[in-house]
Amino acid sequence: MSFAAPGFLVALLVVPLAALLYVRADRRRRARSAAFASPKLLPSVAPVRPGYRRHLPLLLYGAALAAVAIALARPEATVAVPEERAAVVLATDISGSMQASDVRPSRVAALRQAALDFLDRAPSKLRVGAVAFNHSVRMIEAPSADRGDTKALIERLEPSGGTATGEGLAAALGLLERKGSGDSRRPPAAVILLSDGESTHGRDPIPVARRAARAHIPIYTVAFGTDSGTIQVRRPDGSSVTRPVPPDRDAMRQIASISRARTFSADAGDELATVYERLGSQVATHDERREITAGFAGSAALLLLAGGLLSLRWFGRLP
Repeated sequence: MSFAAPGFLVALLVVPLAALLYVRADRRRRARSAAFASPKLLPSVAPVRPGYRRHLPLLLYGAALAAVAIALARPEATVAVPEERAAVVLATDISGSMQASDVRPSRVAALRQAALDFLDRAPSKLRVGAVAFNHSVRMIEAPSADRGDTKALIERLEPSGGTATGEGLAAALGLLERKGSGDSRRPPAAVILLSDGESTHGRDPIPVARRAARAHIPIYTVAFGTDSGTIQVRRPDGSSVTRPVPPDRDAMRQIASISRARTFSADAGDELATVYERLGSQVATHDERREITAGFAGSAALLLLAGGLLSLRWFGRLP
């Protein structure tokens, strides 16, 4: 929390000063009571004493005074607000390993459903595009607030071939590095890379991640699948062999770290949907300073009202 007018915080010194004056006044009151009657006789002279209720209204008044002092200083807090001009590209691996069924019903089916859920839940003005790649870039859809074409691309995802992570990321960055017409500054942008295997074709994804960092485009990565995932690979003689296809979490973590983003692991379809939801809250918002004076002023009013009502109810007068 910060303050637009911090000089008013000096008024907070009034609170301990008022507390000190109250304690001194209470001691004088006790001294007068002791002079009026012996402490041994007080239970018979005043059988019912207010106890803690004597102090509670004043404590509420003191808290109200502190809230007023903070409100005068115009406090500000950082809040996440929707980013209306932001753009996101889903870079989706559709290599043959996405056929693995360690995530039910299959990796690609769970990915498809989670991506569609992301499109449905993201803010309406967030522009979303998609890149699908295996051993080369297969499909590209530029970011747009009208997500019909992006949904159609995702619904057509079918796994085959190898993995060219660097090529997919380069295509996604190419869509995001363009400045909007008439804009002097490129809107906020991010890539969500979802892949389940080691890059085997095309350019190295690490230099592409460095390029993204220079362009201030974070690449959020999701390592998809489990270490026990396998697929059946057909040999030239017609027989098949089982091949393990664990996710390359280290490479995904490195890409995210270099581009100043976060990495996630998704071992199941439901978990993947949660990852997409969390990513949506990160890439579709930006931090903004907002003044929260009204909250402190309202709290001060409520504290004053509560202190006055309690004093009237218990003692028939205001403090």
